[in-house]
Amino acid sequence: MHKSKLLIALIVGISFSLPVSAKMYKWVDDQGVTHYGETIPPEYANKDRTELNKTGRTVKKNEVLTSEERRMKEEAEAKKRNEAEAALESKRRDKALVNTYSSPAEIDLARSRNLQQIEARVSGVGAQVKIVNDSLLGLQKEADGYKQAGKKLPKSLQEDLDETQGRLTKLQQDLDKAKAEKSAMEARYDADKARYKELTGK
Repeated sequence: MHKSKLLIALIVGISFSLPVSAKMYKWVDDQGVTHYGETIPPEYANKDRTELNKTGRTVKKNEVLTSEERRMKEEAEAKKRNEAEAALESKRRDKALVNTYSSPAEIDLARSRNLQQIEARVSGVGAQVKIVNDSLLGLQKEADGYKQAGKKLPKSLQEDLDETQGRLTKLQQDLDKAKAEKSAMEARYDADKARYKELTGK
């Protein structure tokens, strides 16, 4: 208790002896000892410090973050920014949704119109897949005939097999992509319709 009173008296004494424009700082050294003064030693410039006024009250506290604390702070700020941007984008989409359609039926019409294009692509690519797959089966049957006869597979036949297999793989990837786009579009229109009803009560 006596030590605490002495410390307060010391702060007040130093404060009143300072010029009006002078600042006083408080910092803790590596041994945990608290120091007071008009200037901070260079070795403590990048560490936590407190600026005090003439009465010894805290005016400003400067906490130096560790690299991990700084990283966590930056991540928290980035998350906050992303959440704010997402909220703004959601509000923009809601406004566009209400302004674009006048009823849930209009959303169904737009859904059907846009799905027709993707469905046509799915159907077209699917037909090509069947044709190329049948061609590959024919080539494989021909290759099996050579193997059963113990004959070497002609180079041209092997090239045809490789080329046809490559085409089939590419077409299958295109078909899968088109189907995924169709599913995504269906889900998007379903979500838009549900949100439109929620916003308008229609």
